[in-house]
Amino acid sequence: MILSVFITFFLAAGIFFFSVGTVGLLRFPDVYTRMHATTKCDTLGIGLILFGLCLHAGLSFETAKLLLIVLFVWITNPTATHVIARATYHAEARREGVKSDD
Repeated sequence: MILSVFITFFLAAGIFFFSVGTVGLLRFPDVYTRMHATTKCDTLGIGLILFGLCLHAGLSFETAKLLLIVLFVWITNPTATHVIARATYHAEARREGVKSDD
């Protein structure tokens, strides 16, 4: 009974953060704020949802795989967003004729 409440809480919280990230993607004005909203919310949302699924699966091999997925997403999602933001910054600097750092 109490486990079902925790599972439902984590799944609902994950869905909430995915929804907030979607609203941020649609409402924010430029590429940097949009990336910030989606990266933060997606990383936290997938972590909460997969943690809820780990609770549902119990102590098993599936739980280990889900935790590896969480670790992979928590490492790659912010890194990829940083690379995309940096490339966007340099592309805009070249387009405007501003000298960039690299």
